[in-house]
Amino acid sequence: MHNILNTMNKRRAILLPKTHDILETVGEQIKLARLRRKFSGEMVAERAGIGRNTLISIEQGKPSVSIGHYLNVLKVFGLERDFLALAKDDKLGRKLQDAQLSTKKRAPKKK
Repeated sequence: MHNILNTMNKRRAILLPKTHDILETVGEQIKLARLRRKFSGEMVAERAGIGRNTLISIEQGKPSVSIGHYLNVLKVFGLERDFLALAKDDKLGRKLQDAQLSTKKRAPKKK
């Protein structure tokens, strides 16, 4: 019964079409990385510690696969550091942060 309740409470990611396209592109790029290295799907899945069906879902860009599994697959290819580039150059965020900076001094702390 407990498993049924957990399954019913799980939420699935709802993606807009453009966002889904990005995830599919990531999946395609991961598949191409595997094929370029001439790695079998079975070998990559085993080295990443995932099932073959999970690897297939990753290569299809399925949003239901955890980001940790994506990272483990990239690690098999030696590409895990590519994750560090995500949101690294957040130009809009920096502009918003700079716009909210003020030069006012803080009030002294009460003792």
